[in-house]
Amino acid sequence: MTENLTIAVIGAGGKMGMRVSNNLQKTGHTVFYSENSPAGQERVSATGRILTDTDTAVADADVVVLAVPDRALGAVSEHVVPQLKTGAIVLTLDPAAAYANLLFRRDDVEYAVAHPCHPSVFVERHTPEEYADTFGGIAAKQDVVAALESEDEAVRAMAETVIRVIYAPVIDVHWVTVKQLAYLEPTLVETVACMVGDLLREALHETVHTVGVPEAAARAMLLGHTQVALANTLKGDNPFSDACLIAMDYGRETIIKDDWKRIFSDDQLDHVISRMLHLDGITR
Repeated sequence: MTENLTIAVIGAGGKMGMRVSNNLQKTGHTVFYSENSPAGQERVSATGRILTDTDTAVADADVVVLAVPDRALGAVSEHVVPQLKTGAIVLTLDPAAAYANLLFRRDDVEYAVAHPCHPSVFVERHTPEEYADTFGGIAAKQDVVAALESEDEAVRAMAETVIRVIYAPVIDVHWVTVKQLAYLEPTLVETVACMVGDLLREALHETVHTVGVPEAAARAMLLGHTQVALANTLKGDNPFSDACLIAMDYGRETIIKDDWKRIFSDDQLDHVISRMLHLDGITR
């Protein structure tokens, strides 16, 4: 069933649409590429891929990849889903819209979400291409976290076949619920990890422009110690020194709010996703 699938990519000329299309083009699957914007159409055509109108692209598709912005998924799914054949899989690339119940629903259609983990800072790399691929989907290996409403193993196998292609090379696909995936993204990796990354950028700027440390020295110190900090805390490679632990406590006291863990409550998850999607609230 999964040897040769018919796959439609809606939004094939966008950032993620181009990424997943580049990988799908390398396979033996039958793939249709749909894109509405003139700029996106130019990007698709420049690769040699043939554009197909959306209605034709989805008519016989086994899997439809909605590679469009979260805020557009409601309107796009409302147009696309009624045209799908029974048993087709609607695959979105981010959990926010699925969690917020924005997708047009049909009982005889399957729904899946799959989001890349991106190559780990600890992943083994060997070639220049692997070192250069920080986002994933080109050369460096990455994991994927996915959610599927159906418990049908055949449906999961079909979805995983496509997921492993669009995010290749993939180490493993971890299956969770839509809600769990939403806690991973945005809460864990955007609200926390990406925010901390931007905080590091701001701290580097202050070190250079306020304190006056030469930028090359500050950047070298920060990047190396970021690796050590992650290895020590997430892998347990080496214990921090007593002095470092004191400095870490000072950092928590001065930077982190005491109640910061409330972001892992359902009401705060609803709140941040509503803000991201510009919604007044989430309806269950």
